[in-house]
Formats: sequence, C-alpha cells, structure tokens
Amino acid sequence: MIVHSAVARNAIVVVAVILTGGALLWGGAILTPLVLAVFLLVMVDGFARFLARRVPFLPEWSALPVALGLSTMIFGLVVYTVVDNAAAFGAELIADAPRLQGVVAGVAGAVGVKVPPTAEEMINQLNPTRYLGDVARYLQTFGMGALAVLIYLGFLIASRQGFEKKVASLFPDAHDRDNATAVFVRIRNGLQRYLWIQTVGALMIAAPAWALMAVTRLDNAVFWAFFIFVAAYIPVIGGAIGTVLPPLFALVQFPAYTPALVLLIGLQAIMFVVGNVIQPKMQRDSLNIDPVAVLLSLAFWGAIWGLPGMFLSTPLTVTAIIILAQFPGSRWIAVLMSGDGEPEGGAARPRGRQAPLPLLTRDVTEA
Repeated sequence: MIVHSAVARNAIVVVAVILTGGALLWGGAILTPLVLAVFLLVMVDGFARFLARRVPFLPEWSALPVALGLSTMIFGLVVYTVVDNAAAFGAELIADAPRLQGVVAGVAGAVGVKVPPTAEEMINQLNPTRYLGDVARYLQTFGMGALAVLIYLGFLIASRQGFEKKVASLFPDAHDRDNATAVFVRIRNGLQRYLWIQTVGALMIAAPAWALMAVTRLDNAVFWAFFIFVAAYIPVIGGAIGTVLPPLFALVQFPAYTPALVLLIGLQAIMFVVGNVIQPKMQRDSLNIDPVAVLLSLAFWGAIWGLPGMFLSTPLTVTAIIILAQFPGSRWIAVLMSGDGEPEGGAARPRGRQAPLPLLTRDVTEA
C-alpha cells in the first residue's frame, strides 16, 4: 500500500513510535540486559581500538583480549572500592549518632516540635529489619540482571565472526552495503563520543567537588567524589543527586551549619555550570542532539526501563536519530531531535569504499 498523503504517512510514523514504546515496555526484562550488553560491547570495542592505536608494540589480535581483561580489572577495582568505603562509611555513621541527634533537635526546633525524637527512636520507628527482605530481593534481581548482561556480552563477542557475512547477505548490492556500513559506523562513533563526553563531564564535576570537600574537611571526600563521578553518568539528574548527599552528611559531621551550606552552594554551582552549560554544548556539538531531547529521552527511557533506561537514554536517542534520519517518513522526527536540524551531519554519505562493519573485528586500528 502506497501512502500518498504526508499527513497520513506522519500519522503512521507516530503510531509506529507508540507501538514500539509499548513493545519496549512489555519486553523490558529481556531487552534491557541485551541493550546493556551491546553498550558494553561498544565500550570494549572503543577501548580495544584505542589500545591498538596508542600501544604500537601490542599485536593486533591481542587488542580485544587485553581490553576485556583491563575492563574486568577496572570493574573489579570499582566494586572493591565501593564495598570497602561503604563499610567504613556505615561504621562512621553509627559513631556519629549523637551528632545526628543534635541535627534532629535543631531541625525540630526550627519547625516548632517541642520534643524531638532521638536517633534511636527514629531507627526503631523505621524498623530497618522489615526492609531486609526487599533489599535481599533487590540484590538478587541486580545479580541476575548483571549475570544476564555478561551472558549476552559473551554471546555477542562469540557471534562477531559471522557478522560480516550476515551484512553481505542482507545487503547484496555494494552501494547499499556501504550505506549500511556508514550508518553503523556513525552509530558506533556516536556512542563512543557520548561515553567520552560523559566521562569528561563527570571528571569536571567530581574533581572540583573533591577539592571543595577536602577544603571543608568532609570525611570520606574521596568516596563522595567517586560517588558523584559514577552518578554523573546518568544525564541531568545523576550529578544533581550526587552533589546533594555530601552537604546532608556534613550536617552530621560538623556542629555548625556553615560547612554544609558552603558544600551545598559550591557543589550545586559546579553542577549547574558543568551540567547545564558545558555538557549540553558538548553534546550538541559532538552528538548533534538537542538538550531538550536529552531531557525528554531521560523521562521516556526512565519510564520504560527504570534506572538502566536513564543510563542508556542518551545513547539510545543518538541511535534513534541516526536511524530515523535514513527514512523520509521519519526524518522529521530526527530533525526535531537533532541539535542543528541536520541529523545526518557531515557523515551522511560514505566517502569511498567503507571497511567492513568494525565491531570487534580485525580492523580494531580504525580511527
């Protein structure tokens, strides 16, 4: 059936988008670990190509195994750091219970409560033991999800050998195959540029945040800086949440409110400059995505897939822009979501003969 009316064609596109969103919501339990595994695969691919370019003595065939090994070591170090610091942090929090009582008394007096509850009474009222079951179920779900991501990642790496043959069978015509390769390369490069932007932005928030916390002598400044760095990978709200917690714990540590106020103003100022000025400009220039689209995608993917959806919101939106721009019926959506109205950018057409799809294949040295 040929749709001659532009209005009808656009209506079909909108309906298709709604149905796709419903399918993503329904199949989230299956699709979320798969998409996370693909995202990790792109990360490892970029790391492998970086090692192949920057380490001349490294054999080409070993770039992928070395990248996988180093990535595993870094992840293990991160987990160890979090667990080790979390235990020490919990012990210090228990030791600071009297100070917590002072904070509670001050807040109660400010709001007009005559007899503020003690810290022990609040803990008893909260009854933490009743939440142990929920915490255990959450940890079990997280562990199963992480295992599913690793299984998907292993199978994706194992299946990469036949990827080029599949592409050749899907696109027998050389011109179509080159176009598909160009689109794939743009998606891969866009995801890796996003990772670079988020990493640089997270460092720009975490480094001055650590300096400010060190100056104010906040306990566990390194842990809080690391927490802010990790949280900043969630667009828009991650860094904001991460920079709110240190001032709250400064209220417990210090008898006066001045350090907490300094931390609150300083961290929020850092977050505002980096998160609302620098990073949106970097995303618009490097990823060609509108800042409003970033915010809307965060809400959309968060509503569908929760926290993993928030983490993947911008990469998925970048991928959607590139794919939607390839079809006349959906190109208008890509135009609205792009930063400059040109979703195809300068790499819309392949320049000459493209190499085979370079996803963890032998051409890891490609720039």
